[in-house]
Amino acid sequence: MESPGAAGGTKQPVDAIGVEARLHAEGRRVRRAMLDELPDGEPHDWLYRLARTYPTRPGKALRPSLCLAACGAFGGARDALGVAVSIELLHNAFLIHDDIVDGSEQRRGRPTLPSEHGIGLALNAGDALAVIANRVLRGHLRGLPDELGDRIAGEFEVMALRTLEGQATELGWRRSPEHSVNVEAYLELIMRKTCWYTTIHPLRVGALLGSDGHADAEPMNRFGFHLGAAFQIRDDLLNLTGEPARYGKEINGDLFEGKRTLMLIHLTQHAVGPDRRTVRRYLSLERSERHPDLVAEIRAMMDHYGSIDMAQQTAEGIAGQAVESFGAAFEAATPGPDTDFVAGLVPYMLGRAL
Repeated sequence: MESPGAAGGTKQPVDAIGVEARLHAEGRRVRRAMLDELPDGEPHDWLYRLARTYPTRPGKALRPSLCLAACGAFGGARDALGVAVSIELLHNAFLIHDDIVDGSEQRRGRPTLPSEHGIGLALNAGDALAVIANRVLRGHLRGLPDELGDRIAGEFEVMALRTLEGQATELGWRRSPEHSVNVEAYLELIMRKTCWYTTIHPLRVGALLGSDGHADAEPMNRFGFHLGAAFQIRDDLLNLTGEPARYGKEINGDLFEGKRTLMLIHLTQHAVGPDRRTVRRYLSLERSERHPDLVAEIRAMMDHYGSIDMAQQTAEGIAGQAVESFGAAFEAATPGPDTDFVAGLVPYMLGRAL
């Protein structure tokens, strides 16, 4: 797949190495800025050392990179680093809380905070990161005109609420194994839980900061949804098919959790006979009751019923829609390295291995 041309112009060849290099460079810059914002005093061993754990581990840096690129593409009128840092700090807080809820054992190739330090200290560290994210955002907004500052603050609040709504919906589905979930409901879930804070919000606030509040942020919703949905489906596929050394998280962890991924939804809709009964029994169990043999059986069924292939095809189709919606989202942007980077993320999402 080729990336869409900047602002709807001629198509540019995809440079996955260039996309990866920019993600790494922005990631290093944002990690340094995050650590500068985190206190390092007392209680060091029980709070601030733990709060610094995930920010020191290299991640994808997709969210801050999108925010910074959108800012540059729309003129770079205002510095977006503080907002990008606040987004990534909140992301790290969400990761800790997710690891508690999911009972995850690995995060970015190392033990999770709850598995290493217990739920109580991990939860407190996640709360601290969320508070500091808001403090960083508030400090950045002081330097903006009142109207623009209020707009960015409102965008941040909407993003956080949409994410929490999506998380609550997913947890509700796990508590109600008989609840029927279709593809449309899944896409609505990831619109809230993933897309809003992973792609839509960073793109919107980046464009607003770059244009000094003049950009129309609404077209970012459609592009951001398609980009974020392709990202999430690929992430779910990697949880089943990725290389453990590169993926950095527990392979098949989503199956142990009973997470309603696109693949599991497809399987529940297509399994027949004894397989259908096995799937229903699997959904009724708690994580601790889902033994490796059962998880392996469910995973094998996904291959048998074509659930993996269906999800990959869906991700490719959604990525195609991202290509189509890119032009409208960046119509008023200045073509250049920033727009090329965002455009290059579309095919990069489908080909990434971690």
